[in-house]
Amino acid sequence: MKKAFAFAVIAALIAGTAAAQKPVTVGGAPMYANKNIIENAVNSKDHTTLVAAVKAAGLVDTLQGAGPFTVFAPVNAAFAALPAGTVDNLLKPENKGTLTTVLTYHVVPGRLDSKALAKMIRDGKGKAALKTVQGTELWAMMSGDWITITDAKGVTSKVTISNVNQSNGVIHVIDKVLMP
Repeated sequence: MKKAFAFAVIAALIAGTAAAQKPVTVGGAPMYANKNIIENAVNSKDHTTLVAAVKAAGLVDTLQGAGPFTVFAPVNAAFAALPAGTVDNLLKPENKGTLTTVLTYHVVPGRLDSKALAKMIRDGKGKAALKTVQGTELWAMMSGDWITITDAKGVTSKVTISNVNQSNGVIHVIDKVLMP
C-alpha cells in the first residue's frame, strides 16, 4: 500500500513537471520559454499584424533584447476591429513615430505574470496602474476570473491567454488594441 502510494506521488510529480514544461500554444504555434518575444511571436498566426507593426516601427531589436518586458499582445482580429484604414495608415513610413507610440504603450518594463498582476490589483483595491515603456499608464483590473487592461481612452481589453513565458519577459494575449 505504501509503495503504491509513493509510486502514485512520484508519477504525479513527474507528470506535473512534464506539464509545466509543455509550451503554451498561441496562434497554433508553441511558445517556448527559452526563446525571446520576437522569436516566438513570429510563429503565431494570430499575431501577424502585430509582428508586421513591430518590424515597421523598428522595434525588433528592442524586443529581442534582455528585457524583461511584459507585452500585452493584440491578436489580428483586434487590429481588424480598428476603424478602416487605421492599420494601413500606421504602417506608412511617415507614421513610424505614431506607430512606435502605440506599440510601446503595449509594453511594461519587468516580468509581470498573472499572479503578479492579480496581486497588484488586490493591493490597489481593484485597480493597478501599469507604467508603459511609452511613458503613460494602463490600468489592470479583474472582471470575474479574467484580467482586463484599460487604456487611456477607456477601452477595456481582456487577457485571453496569460503567462506566455519568454526568455526576456512574458506575453499576455489581448483582444483589443490599446491606445494612449
